Amino acid sequence: MSIGNTATRIIVSVIAIPAIVAACYFGGYYFFAFVLGIGIISYYEFWSFVRNKDINANLIVGIISVGVIIANSYKSFIANYPLLIIILLLLTTIELFRNKKSAIINLGTTLLGILYFGLFASALLSIREIYRVDYAQGGLLIISIFASIWICDSAAFFGGTALGKHKLFPRVSPNKSWEGAVFGLLFAVIAMVISKVIFLGFLSWLDVITIGLIVGIIGQIGDLIESLFKRDAGVKNSSAVIPGHGGIFDRFDSLLYTAPAVFLYIKYLS
Repeated sequence: MSIGNTATRIIVSVIAIPAIVAACYFGGYYFFAFVLGIGIISYYEFWSFVRNKDINANLIVGIISVGVIIANSYKSFIANYPLLIIILLLLTTIELFRNKKSAIINLGTTLLGILYFGLFASALLSIREIYRVDYAQGGLLIISIFASIWICDSAAFFGGTALGKHKLFPRVSPNKSWEGAVFGLLFAVIAMVISKVIFLGFLSWLDVITIGLIVGIIGQIGDLIESLFKRDAGVKNSSAVIPGHGGIFDRFDSLLYTAPAVFLYIKYLS
């Protein structure tokens, strides 16, 4: 990595991280706009790189559907089941008139993108909004999850670089190792434990350790899933929208994959 690229990454991080933390903490429309941006831009990036496979996913219906699913998670104007039925009916009917090579592949890819980015991003909103008595608690939890993911990624990178000998998934990501993954898992849990000591007193020790395990395991799987998509499409980054960092999907792949698992745990098991 060049010095210029490193400087760019640092500058972008210095600007972006406080903005993200503020959106998470204050919630409301700020966090909704943030999550909406993640979902829609990630879908666009997904649509862009699957074209390398000569797949004609539906961009317009996909973006609208992702946006509606996320908005519905925030305002709940219709139950999820009928909403997904309406989206599927609309998507399949429009494909009838598109004449864009394989209808089955187009529909399958579009639906995957809609569900992946729509439902997974919606889970972020659901986590943030689940604490209604003390609204700040949801923000503190989201910030802690962010920190745990970032620390997990860094620990996995440095631990794998220093000690990595056994390849994790060479077919998908040849540079990742089991040693790095274990370091990432360990530090994800440590990050959540520190968050518990500082400002997550409303959660039990079992809760924070479980969420740390979810981040350290499910989050790293999410990173591998995105690598699987990109390797199949023959691209290095999902896009270049963030200078020095790649695309939105690149930056939030672990978060998107972690969010539904954390939500399900908090909602039904905590």
